[in-house]
Amino acid sequence: MRIAAVGEAFPEHYYDQATITRCLESIWQDDPAVRSRLSGLHQNVQVAGRHLALPLERYRRGLTFGEANDAWIDTSLRLGREAIDSALRSAGLGPRDVDAIFFSTVTGVASPSLDARLANVLGFRSDIKRVPMFGLGCVAGAAAVSRAVDYLLGHPDGVTVVLTVELCSLTLQTDDRSVANLISVGLFGDGASAAVLVGPQRAPAYPQAPEVLATRSVFYPDTEEVMGWTVSERGFSIVLSPQVPVVARECIPGDLDRFLADHGRTRAEVGSWVCHPGGPKVIQALADGLGLTPGDLELSWRTLREKGNLSSASVLLILRATMVERRPEPGTLGVMLAMGPGFCSELLLLGW
Repeated sequence: MRIAAVGEAFPEHYYDQATITRCLESIWQDDPAVRSRLSGLHQNVQVAGRHLALPLERYRRGLTFGEANDAWIDTSLRLGREAIDSALRSAGLGPRDVDAIFFSTVTGVASPSLDARLANVLGFRSDIKRVPMFGLGCVAGAAAVSRAVDYLLGHPDGVTVVLTVELCSLTLQTDDRSVANLISVGLFGDGASAAVLVGPQRAPAYPQAPEVLATRSVFYPDTEEVMGWTVSERGFSIVLSPQVPVVARECIPGDLDRFLADHGRTRAEVGSWVCHPGGPKVIQALADGLGLTPGDLELSWRTLREKGNLSSASVLLILRATMVERRPEPGTLGVMLAMGPGFCSELLLLGW
């Protein structure tokens, strides 16, 4: 199976971090304790700017859960279409070539799900298989690629699309003044990414595309409180534990080594890294645990700096940048990985 192409799409509203912070300070102007901490916390996440689904002033006025979700549906439909169009064009394919779509989000809800709405807009075949995925959060981009690979194992002539859309700004909770929420409103951004995968019978048409050699899912029992949402009548409230970097540093290296060993490989053979940028502490914890240099994760750092953490979409943005800007030499072994609610991780072995 090969990842033939990756597309991306972003809202037109882009703001530097200082401008967003000033807006949030005005929202919390009645709470000196929050205002005194906000700027420092936002500087620490090392995000320079982010795309937002709505103009900044709209957040200042406040959004109900219903208003935010309506905005999520409208914006997600547009960005999803743009991301899929871009990926399919790059792969030299059209909507009617697609056999299955795996759609992931954790920032909005819809029934029928977004993949069904896109089927009508894009003109997918009526026999397309739809797999909407909700709740996997940051791990979902990598997990959806793995599930698409599972599908292609049984459909070697198949074409699948993975779509991730995350509009994190629409989950803003102005009543939540916890440190986790104050960090999250400085860390997460908005955008979409889409990947086209082809089965082994179609793979020869894409000799330069990375091959997915193997995948591994890892679930960590009794870790539900590490990351996720608390859902109420107000919408989604962030759950974000300081344990995330600890898991990255202490669990990922051993899990990865066992995964590689099962396929006759070692970490020393890996020459390319596509790692989800959870935040500066998570990226550094991965680097420390895996023994990586700053250059190994430069694209993770850059994506975080320029766009923030886009939850499930980020890892595909990094994959796209690797494919377009820094394609490894042929024969290079690569790893793509992400972590998310559960708590869990997803590991993919790539061949370039």
